[in-house]
Amino acid sequence: MANPLKYKYTSPLAGFENAPPLSDERNEDGKSYVNPKREGLSEAYNTFTEPLDNGRRGGFDIHIYYFQQNKEQTKYARELWERIRREFPELRIYTFWDRPIGPHPVAMFEVNVFTPAQFGAFIAWLAVWRGPLSALIHPNTIAEEGVPSSENEYRDHSQRAIWMGEKLPLDFTLFARSS
Repeated sequence: MANPLKYKYTSPLAGFENAPPLSDERNEDGKSYVNPKREGLSEAYNTFTEPLDNGRRGGFDIHIYYFQQNKEQTKYARELWERIRREFPELRIYTFWDRPIGPHPVAMFEVNVFTPAQFGAFIAWLAVWRGPLSALIHPNTIAEEGVPSSENEYRDHSQRAIWMGEKLPLDFTLFARSS
């Protein structure tokens, strides 16, 4: 399994090394800064930034959890699963599991998003509609050369993960066993 202390991080300023200093000028609200002008929007609005997967796998997986022994949560999760299939048919929506599967400690279903626009629309929508359920949002990154896929999967599900609601403990030992 990957050691988080050995992760390498490229500087967020890569590509902006020769940019002029930022202004200290503030906007009318007195709190936010006036940002420098640029031509067009960031490419991150159109395609996921590397190393996110822009291919068939999709850039992000969203796992929506419910406690399968809780009748109210099970009913809500089933209704949410159906609503997502109707509201977002362009997304990939997987099986409605009635038990823990893979590294996931309770029942869940999974949704994949393929573009930044889908991510923005679906995650904003889910923030309102997830109700009592928790959601793990993790990227699907393409592993750097020489990095085992299991180590990359572990990092995507842990260090790079985003949680909505209660964070649930995943069974990371599955990533240690696979390659």
